[in-house]
Amino acid sequence: MDRVKKRIGYWCEDTLKKGIRGCGIAVAVLDTGMAAHPDITGRVTAFWDCVNHRQGMYDDSGHGTHVGGILAGDGRMSKGLYSGMAPEARLAVVKVLDAKGEGEVEQILEGIEWVRKNGRQYGVRIVNISVGAKQNLDRGKEERLVQAVENLWDRGYVVVVSAGNYGPGEGTIAVPGNSRKVITVGAMDEPTMKYNCSGMGPTTQCIVKPDLVAPGYQIMSCNSLYRKSKNYYIKKSGTSMATPVVSGAAALFLSKYPDARNVEIKLKLRETCDRKESGEIQGWRSVRIDRLFKTASTG
Repeated sequence: MDRVKKRIGYWCEDTLKKGIRGCGIAVAVLDTGMAAHPDITGRVTAFWDCVNHRQGMYDDSGHGTHVGGILAGDGRMSKGLYSGMAPEARLAVVKVLDAKGEGEVEQILEGIEWVRKNGRQYGVRIVNISVGAKQNLDRGKEERLVQAVENLWDRGYVVVVSAGNYGPGEGTIAVPGNSRKVITVGAMDEPTMKYNCSGMGPTTQCIVKPDLVAPGYQIMSCNSLYRKSKNYYIKKSGTSMATPVVSGAAALFLSKYPDARNVEIKLKLRETCDRKESGEIQGWRSVRIDRLFKTASTG
């Protein structure tokens, strides 16, 4: 994460001197669940299982724990080296994917509905969905999924969705990242990458996507199997890893400007990005935290 932070201008006056770390902001993470990793101890305020309907927090895949660490891990087991974007943010975890990282549309819809009904109770402002289905999904299911995330957006939530890993050809944005309203995140090109599979637009409705990109290659974050492997951290790659970087940026912004609205945040994230860092193939720009904080809130 230290490499990620350097690349996106994370270390600036607000994060270094003013202590902006996501305090007071809760993020709903719709994924494979969450393990009880030391780096997120005491900050998971809710857990709901749409897959196995079990009680008690768990992650039988590891994907969700890794995503949660990128977003809000405090890095205590690495002396801060692998701390997440918003290490004081709280998490409301909704398991919508199984042990293979796969899920039915109905389960994802159930998870979104849980946020709709319960999000305010837990102070959720941001919804991170590192989940994506191909655009050849049944038309009816696609429409329901897109409508569901847009309903959350219309209710004021900052909905951040992965572009999917079906790229890099045109028209490969995953559902529901093809929604015109939500913030869709792709993975940046990296010098050592052999192949970037990050989804690209335009969508079938000729919408330019992704909205922006972030580092997503070989990201070190929380390992759900740390008790067995004795390694607290593990590397994973994909747009799933880039998405919580942007959700974390939104959490930082809201921590400083709590009255900011989702549309404002989306515009400011895009306006303050760095096109040079995004790479020619990406189409949109790379998130920049230092530039984001230089903008004035209208709140």
